[in-house]
Amino acid sequence: MKEKIIKLIALLFGVFHLYTSFMGNLDPNRLREGHLLFAMLLVFLMKPGSKKKADSTAGRIWTAAMIICTVLPLGYLILNYERLLNRMPYVQELEIFQYILAGMRVLALLDSTRRSLGMALPLVAGAAIIYAVAGQYIPGVFGHQGFTALEMADLLVYTTEGIFGMALGTSATFVILFIIFGSFLEKAGVADYFMDLACALTAKSKGGPAKMAVISSALFGSVSGSAIANVATTGQITIPLMKKAGYKKEFAAAVEAVASTGGQLMPPVMGAAVFVMCDFTGIPYVQILRCAILPALLFYSAVFFMVHFEAVKLNLAGVPLSQLPEKSALIKGAYQLLPLVAIVIMLALGYSPTYACLLAIVSIIVISWGDAKHRMGIKAICQAITAGAQGAVSVAVTCATAGIVVGIVNYSGLALKFTSIMLAIGKENLFLVLVLTAMATIVLGMGLPTTPSYIVVASLMVPTIVKLDIPVIAAHLFAFYFANVANITPPVALASYTAAGLAESEPLKTGFLGFRLGIVAYIVPFMFAYNTGLLLLGDSIFRLTLVAVTSFIGVYFLTASSGGWLLIKTTVLERALLAAAAIALIYPGLYTDILGMILGAGVILLQSTRKKRYT
Repeated sequence: MKEKIIKLIALLFGVFHLYTSFMGNLDPNRLREGHLLFAMLLVFLMKPGSKKKADSTAGRIWTAAMIICTVLPLGYLILNYERLLNRMPYVQELEIFQYILAGMRVLALLDSTRRSLGMALPLVAGAAIIYAVAGQYIPGVFGHQGFTALEMADLLVYTTEGIFGMALGTSATFVILFIIFGSFLEKAGVADYFMDLACALTAKSKGGPAKMAVISSALFGSVSGSAIANVATTGQITIPLMKKAGYKKEFAAAVEAVASTGGQLMPPVMGAAVFVMCDFTGIPYVQILRCAILPALLFYSAVFFMVHFEAVKLNLAGVPLSQLPEKSALIKGAYQLLPLVAIVIMLALGYSPTYACLLAIVSIIVISWGDAKHRMGIKAICQAITAGAQGAVSVAVTCATAGIVVGIVNYSGLALKFTSIMLAIGKENLFLVLVLTAMATIVLGMGLPTTPSYIVVASLMVPTIVKLDIPVIAAHLFAFYFANVANITPPVALASYTAAGLAESEPLKTGFLGFRLGIVAYIVPFMFAYNTGLLLLGDSIFRLTLVAVTSFIGVYFLTASSGGWLLIKTTVLERALLAAAAIALIYPGLYTDILGMILGAGVILLQSTRKKRYT
């Protein structure tokens, strides 16, 4: 019975957003309130309050209390929308019961986030609330005049500056639609086609299964928007294939973790956080995709090179011919790529992401009728909507809780204070500020999903980078990259540990190997911070082409140095020279590019001579 209720609520949740997105006739505030109401109800029904006492009487009573604390405040907001809209926030006093409802709202949200994602984000939000209440007692620059009860209630609940802020608005407007879109792709068998296509493209080359993992994870990860979900989905197929091909289990798990993590960096979708970035920056979605494409290709090229060098080193073969998908079937099934093509074309033509996503969902339903196995009738469509809505739950509560942090940070003036302190520490030294931002983002990202960690850093630290004359898009993409790579950064590398579970490998060893495989992801953000040509901003076509070519060559030399293999096994000197060549090519400038090419060519010449000598 409970499962049926969950599926019914999830279906209503998805239909609610599809209908309101298509009709466009619901006030944004009511949309956010309805979005959060559905999401929190599903969390309390789907996630037990405690794994050990999930079925205890106390556990059921607490869950019931949290459902009441969800329905009453949100129901009040929805039913009294006009009255609250015409009220003067921060000035007009609230009734006692309104304060109580606000407290219930915050408590239920923190508990739903704990159930969905663990304690990390609720602790951060709790610390922010304590800071708001006790800030007047903190000496020095971090202190503030304190928040009144009215200010706290209005900030967090009765305005759009806290829980119902921009992040939740993005989740309600864009993110849930693209998650449902990904669910439709999977239900229609398009995800399987991605895997077959990747297999066909890489099958005959050395280490084909690992290269297949890289390509399929890039394709699927861009849509799914979650590194861990991507590992769990594609890793079940790619990791056993890599192990069977001869890769060590730690390497197989690390490849899948790194490739899945890069999915959120790869257009055309880039997961949930990119929509938040649109609202933060005011930059159109299409422009962000254009700026992100070259860095994403550099990242995946690096992983691809790493996999190739390892395959050559171990003399691994490609995929056996018996396991290859038939070319005729691939050609015949090429129509399954139409939904992604439709999204790209619609965005390029200037249509909104919402409209493009809705059209792509319709196109999936239409093309599914070309495959009897995955043909989508009413039942399959409902299943896809239900699965997508359930997948959006954690994003919704995450964005709402992150709104608590952002609201308090902005209202207390902490963001401006933090910017001033960062500038003072860095003494307007861009590199130092970038390093501090990267470290802070990774530490946050180890405990938080990509979206909230990006939101917090975008509020606190990105303004400092912008003040050092870095373009807004470059500063935000910098934070976005490090919020992602936290998934593969030891000691808390969640994507690597998920992959290690599938590969039955040692988690920490897998984590450190994933860090080495993904090393370019830690360097690329610094590259485009110093050289915005990588984001395709400004400059001539010739200069942009030169930047792209030298960057790819630099990444090639860097992966060769990291992997210890180029034409043959590299010596310590050759690895050092390759690293120097990579840095010179990556750093912007004609003379450094020439130096990098000379150093790289020198190593190739040395390796060629040694290879001839031993063959």
